[in-house]
Amino acid sequence: MTKLKVFLLALFFAYLAKTMSGAYMSSILTQIERRFNIPASLVGVISGSFEMGNLLLMTFVSYLGTKLHRPRLIALGCAVMALGCFLIALPHFLMGRYDYGSTVALFENSSSSMAVCLAHQSQFSMPTEQPSEDCEKQAGSLLWVFLLVGNLIRGIGETPIAPLGISYVEDFAKAENSPFYIGCLQIATILGPLFGLMIASYSAVLFVDVGSMNLEDVTLNLTDARWVGAWWLGILICAMVNLLVAIPFCFLPKSLPKEGEENSAELATKGNKTLLQMERALSAKEKIREIAKDFIPYLKSLFHNRVYMLFLCITVVQFNADIGMVTFLPKYLEQQFGISASDAIFLIAVYNLPVICVGYFFGGLMMKKFKISTYKAAHLGFWSYLVQYLIYLSAFFMVCKGASVAGLTVSYEGIDQVFYGETSLNAECNHGCGCSTKVWDPVCGEDGITYVSACLAGCEVSNGTGKNTVFENCSCILASGFPSGNGSAALGQCEREGNCGPVLHYYLILCLICCLIYSFGAMPGYMVLIRSLKPEEKSFGVGLHTLTERAFAGIPAPIYFGAIIDTTCLKWGTKSCGGEGACRMYNADTYRWLYLGVPSVLHGLSFIPCVFVLLILKKRRKNRMGENIEMEAKDEEIEPAEQKDISKAQHCAKLYPETTDCVNLELSND
Repeated sequence: MTKLKVFLLALFFAYLAKTMSGAYMSSILTQIERRFNIPASLVGVISGSFEMGNLLLMTFVSYLGTKLHRPRLIALGCAVMALGCFLIALPHFLMGRYDYGSTVALFENSSSSMAVCLAHQSQFSMPTEQPSEDCEKQAGSLLWVFLLVGNLIRGIGETPIAPLGISYVEDFAKAENSPFYIGCLQIATILGPLFGLMIASYSAVLFVDVGSMNLEDVTLNLTDARWVGAWWLGILICAMVNLLVAIPFCFLPKSLPKEGEENSAELATKGNKTLLQMERALSAKEKIREIAKDFIPYLKSLFHNRVYMLFLCITVVQFNADIGMVTFLPKYLEQQFGISASDAIFLIAVYNLPVICVGYFFGGLMMKKFKISTYKAAHLGFWSYLVQYLIYLSAFFMVCKGASVAGLTVSYEGIDQVFYGETSLNAECNHGCGCSTKVWDPVCGEDGITYVSACLAGCEVSNGTGKNTVFENCSCILASGFPSGNGSAALGQCEREGNCGPVLHYYLILCLICCLIYSFGAMPGYMVLIRSLKPEEKSFGVGLHTLTERAFAGIPAPIYFGAIIDTTCLKWGTKSCGGEGACRMYNADTYRWLYLGVPSVLHGLSFIPCVFVLLILKKRRKNRMGENIEMEAKDEEIEPAEQKDISKAQHCAKLYPETTDCVNLELSND
């Protein structure tokens, strides 16, 4: 196996490790939101901190990296990513046990007929409106900062892997093999998230404090808005994997002979030794000047490259839509279809990632086999993108009836109506209990309606303990007109009505089809970017492209998507100090329209620069064809008269070898 193949294998695992940890982090954002009791907009800031880390070093690493030892820089990046993952997991070991605010323990052993109401009234009717300074500084209140810093460090470590790895492959691989190699690396970017999501799905089933408490005491189920899985477990696994993949890069050389020219390796080695001696003869200041002198010219050259600049615009707009959607896709599946976080993560991994892998592979293979030109590659990417966009618009019609929660999505009389604010949670049927509206401890009434708490359901008596607690004589359930029963309720939210299961799978199949089409055209589209750059500009151009993607899409998209999602919240959780925590209940219809609508508008806008790229490439293609015709015409110009006559004589001799007329013709020329 050649050293280039060894580098490709090592880079494959580096891509796998970095994308595995990235996918894991994206999939546990809901768990982080609940565990640290923070809004989705702040979760978006934590997610965007990864891109902030990239932004700090991307340009300089991409440019200076080609002058330095690229494999060792990649090894350093993998080790730094491992450090970031360890920091992300650290708050779990600094925080106490997760307090999810259950009120069952308050009245488990009480026999009073008004035990439920009195327990709620005494415990929650007077929340802290103005938290004290000590309360603000309590353990766990700001530990989410560790996640932000750890994710930022993880972003710094990820910086050298993609630009330096791709430029290394481009420099030492054959031109016709490069698209195929890069396509194989893209497969790693699919397998990595697949492993990451599988680990996240398993971790989400385990309770956050697994191993340190009796799980029989936990009264939550997997679909409860307060459930938090063992989010810290998988990120520790990601840290170890990133640390291991750094090792092979430490033993790879700075440069290699061009693929196919390995027989000249001895000459290359002698040349490298000579270059090494020359480099040692230069002073440190001269090296820095030599490295930096082309920075501004390269930058100007890229800014005057119209195809490259339009491609940057396409990337920014598309990635704003894609990053926002991917960041909150597990949350969308949970809220729209009423499934657990574990199931949402698992279904994303099973339905989406394998087909993206297939699309990337065949897209790269097609570029290699048919040697598709830049113009045809641009068309292939454009039309595949357009087709999947039109198909995905049908997602707006895949609707599942939202949860029926009294005082939020339905009235206490059972009439569908959306309520913003908490005043609607009080009604005549629960007026005598003096319940707090800050509590979120839902119960499912036998009338099929979910109530925010047993107190707000007007329940008077509780029987049983833990998960088996049953509430009876609930005045709001009896008042709703339920034909039979004693007005009982059980812990947890009610299951949704209608056909949410089939609609969920229709939506996932739709995503599967769109991902397959989009990924098939992604590699040809990416090669348009690569081929628009001069050889000496490739590393810098790819780095600047990634930098732009991070700065104008990766950082802002999760933040404003999270803020948009927060606007659809119907019921906020409450921190122990009385502040606003994580959202417990969303307006499902508004959530769907905003989550799908904003990306649809952004994707629609991205077609404008796409058309301009096609027009520019078409014009260049016509110009090249015109130049080729002119060159062929010059080659076929009529030769001078003497040459013309000689050629005639030679032609005559071929046709009539026995005659002397041809010789006479040749003599007459003399």
